[in-house]
Amino acid sequence: MTALPRSGTPRTIEDARIEAVIVRTLETKPPDATHWSSRGMARACGLSVSTVQRIWRAFGLQPHRLETFKLSTDPDFVAKVRDVVGLYVAPPEHAIVLCVDEKSQIQALDRSQPMLPMRPGQVARRTHDYKRHGTTSLFAALDIATGRVISKCFPRHRAAEFRSFLDEIEANVPAGLDVHLVMDNYATHKAPLVRNWLARRPHWHVHLTPTSSSWLNQVERFFALLTDKQIKRGVHRSLGALHAAINAFIEQHNAEPKAFRWTKSADDILASIERFCTYNRTPEAHEMHPRTSGPGH
Repeated sequence: MTALPRSGTPRTIEDARIEAVIVRTLETKPPDATHWSSRGMARACGLSVSTVQRIWRAFGLQPHRLETFKLSTDPDFVAKVRDVVGLYVAPPEHAIVLCVDEKSQIQALDRSQPMLPMRPGQVARRTHDYKRHGTTSLFAALDIATGRVISKCFPRHRAAEFRSFLDEIEANVPAGLDVHLVMDNYATHKAPLVRNWLARRPHWHVHLTPTSSSWLNQVERFFALLTDKQIKRGVHRSLGALHAAINAFIEQHNAEPKAFRWTKSADDILASIERFCTYNRTPEAHEMHPRTSGPGH
């Protein structure tokens, strides 16, 4: 069967020139910048800006964008992932699993001028500058089975405050249950005051997340909701107003709690990290997470 001619205007840029743009984009930098712009690449290659943009679009190249990543260097990374995820996908019987952390230095901010409300065709507007009225630290424990949150605000976030928050948790946990705490390696969580408190309660069990792995702690998802829905755009003219707003949000959340659904197994997570390290084969990535740290090792 004879192939029919391609419809549309015939392509005027030969493959070699397209390849040259791609290679130059991926492997070089302009002399005066950290990345190529479409105008700079057009001048360097003798093409039009629109042609460079079409080539980049066709091959998924976006030199202007930059994303961040962080790989854990915890030597017990694999074991900790399996431990924590194991609690999420198969919680122990006669026990409660709580994800615990603190959101520190939440600022009570008031804008320097009144906000302008949203109108048809006009988004809400606020001044870029603000007045500070102090800070607070929110300690929270998320029940992974129900989504309910135990919380308390403190002016600081030292071991003494965390020890006090453990009392708050204990007062809200039904008697007769084992308590499994998922938390990070923050020094406050491992202070002698806290260790002694936990040692007197053998039915309490601590599960540490790997370093640089806050995404493994489900309470961080709750903090993101609180920030997005209440703190980021809120106007709080005093610490009391900030506390009231935080408490109101949590009370509303607990009135109809909903657990977050954990979907990935430990094997899925470890395989995904191994693929990331294998695909992004830089010397630094190899040193931070060698291939032997993958599933089954």
